[in-house]
Amino acid sequence: MLTNEEERVRIYSMGNVPTRSHEVTPSTPLDELNLNWTEKDLPERERTKHVHRLHPYLGKYIPQLVEVFLRKYFSPGQTVIDPFCGSGTTLVQANELGINAIGYDISAFNVLLSQAKTAEYDLPVVQREILDILNKVKAATQIDSGQRRLWMECTKRPYLSADNNEYLERWFAPQALEELLTYRYYIEAGEYEYADLLQIILCRSARSARLTTHFDLDFPREPVTEPYYCYKHRRTCQPTREAFKFLKRYSNDTIKRIAAFSAVRTGARVEVHHEDCRTVDFPAAHGVVTSPPYVGLIDYHEQHAYAYHLLGLEDKRAKEIGPAANGKSKNAKEAYQKDIAEVFQRILRTMHPDGRLIVVANDRENLYDEIADSLDVEVENIIQRHVNRRTGRRSTEFYESIFIWRKL
Repeated sequence: MLTNEEERVRIYSMGNVPTRSHEVTPSTPLDELNLNWTEKDLPERERTKHVHRLHPYLGKYIPQLVEVFLRKYFSPGQTVIDPFCGSGTTLVQANELGINAIGYDISAFNVLLSQAKTAEYDLPVVQREILDILNKVKAATQIDSGQRRLWMECTKRPYLSADNNEYLERWFAPQALEELLTYRYYIEAGEYEYADLLQIILCRSARSARLTTHFDLDFPREPVTEPYYCYKHRRTCQPTREAFKFLKRYSNDTIKRIAAFSAVRTGARVEVHHEDCRTVDFPAAHGVVTSPPYVGLIDYHEQHAYAYHLLGLEDKRAKEIGPAANGKSKNAKEAYQKDIAEVFQRILRTMHPDGRLIVVANDRENLYDEIADSLDVEVENIIQRHVNRRTGRRSTEFYESIFIWRKL
């Protein structure tokens, strides 16, 4: 049974059996890989298993795709680098396979999320801390109205600047903002061992509690304060006024996801660094598995603006490579090629001889042939795959290229 979108794409009706990622070995021929998974082949619950859905993230690749190439080109105990680690997909999958992983990202939120996903947790402590702060917020905002004194204390603290007040008050209803700031207050006032994980719950809840439509959580442009027709639910919906229901829902979901990953987590080393990879001196590694930003498509800092304002994270958006704000002009494309090539060239200096760079990109602008030509690599293969499930309300066909480059 194919979805409506899959029926429009010929490759899904050809009868070819898709690759099962867990069956791939170093001897699996590249020409036998079929990475065009249908929804039936790879349902959402598998694409978003355990910590991969700890927080929504626009533009990430699926873990099964990463697993295929980790199994093909890496062995337990080796080290893989992801210079654009994003939400940490490569780092998580590498750890599952016993492969050491080092990730870098210019976005402070991406680093926070990747660290929270890959950390080693004491499960009873995780559950105790998550439920403890949730109960404190419930007592302060849901039961005793006299606790509104806490709200006044939160908003007067120096870590909530005037700029943050303007953004947060614009995008959140008063009750929702009170509940979110109360949660943040308890994170900072308490002595929680896993404060980073609590911050991710806070940010995930904030994303859902914004004054936007249910069908436009990825690309909200203006706050929505009046009832609207919801394309997702096919009825008139009301703007979100509260956040506590999300804090409760995501608290319980986080406990389950952390426990699920802990069951498969290995002792392989994971490092995550908040760095501009154009200036990093990379450590020795056996190869790269990454999906760089696409030129002129996504502003990665703006995607999680609520997190930066709630947590006061360092904003380095001016150093993003290929942000949507810079467009797709000739100059923007040339700057993108130069920056991506610089990152890979720095990695190649210390990469293991014959190591592979596995780069996943939608190369609609035909930029990667020139990038490869500028590097000391041999192009071993380029595999095309159709992406049948995409984030957000986008219906156009979308393809990824998997570039397999070998260090010379």
